[in-house]
Amino acid sequence: MSIKKKVAIVFTGGTISMTVDDTVGAAIPTLSGEQILSMVTNIDKVADIEVLNFAEIPGPHITPEIMMELRNYINELLDREDITGVVVTHGTDSLEETAYFLDLTIDSIKPVIVTGAMRSSSELGYDGSSNLSAAVCTAISKDAMGKGILVVLNNEVLLASEATKTNTLALNTFQSLNGGPLGVIDCNELVLNRDIVNRSVIKTDKVEPKVAIFKACVGEDDLFIKYAVDQGYKGIVVECMGRGNIPPSMFSGIKYAREKDIPVVVVSRCHSGRVLDSYGYYGSGRDLRNLGCIFGGDLPGQKARIKLILALGKTNDLDKIKDIFEKGIYC
Repeated sequence: MSIKKKVAIVFTGGTISMTVDDTVGAAIPTLSGEQILSMVTNIDKVADIEVLNFAEIPGPHITPEIMMELRNYINELLDREDITGVVVTHGTDSLEETAYFLDLTIDSIKPVIVTGAMRSSSELGYDGSSNLSAAVCTAISKDAMGKGILVVLNNEVLLASEATKTNTLALNTFQSLNGGPLGVIDCNELVLNRDIVNRSVIKTDKVEPKVAIFKACVGEDDLFIKYAVDQGYKGIVVECMGRGNIPPSMFSGIKYAREKDIPVVVVSRCHSGRVLDSYGYYGSGRDLRNLGCIFGGDLPGQKARIKLILALGKTNDLDKIKDIFEKGIYC
């Protein structure tokens, strides 16, 4: 008789832990990890489960400091010989940011899976139990080893570096827009569709949370960018138009930030595709490159911000920060 593998499930809150409160008339976190697990039928047949109640908070309440605390907590679990893998439940509003944070800061071959739910346990069709069981099945799979942090919902397995929330309601809200799912859970087994191409880890125990993010829109000006600089923000991310272009009225704000040696990371507000300095008009990507802006590849703004928060926690050297973002992407 084979010995079942042990999986630690770290509960942090989110919709998966919520019920509708009659007084408030809306969903709030109420369920403990033990209560959530009681709704996952037959999970004891595939793995031994250790329940750990880390927090009971909604996704928007997560901070970079909490993410680092969670990283340290998970690393302690991964160091245990009896733990095969770790599953983290999380609110879906910020799940992709926490998953990417963990992916950039955890260097372990053991699987770490982040999951959640789109429906509270008070709703018909509660998806928390099925997502949790799929996450456990992924955590015990040898094919999940060495893949970095994985996001599992709706029986799809996604890389944390690619997963993004695309819909406010749909059960298949998390999608990988640039490569499709890494795999699926089929009959309790992980079936891979492809392999990972590359992965980077930022070795730091510190975060720099004072990183602002701005979206380029028609007629947007430089007011808030300059304000962020004057308020002591240490980094800026700009979701540019298209390939990495901005309205001319924003340009002076970015120039102001660069003159103060503030790192500015340029990404696109488009859902897929990388930024590139292929245009040369005023406010174009070429102008931003000439100012010393860093190009963030195909990262969405929220993930570029997470990466800059960690990069600035590691170093203030602009060349090293640029290397963290651009190495392997740009010549």
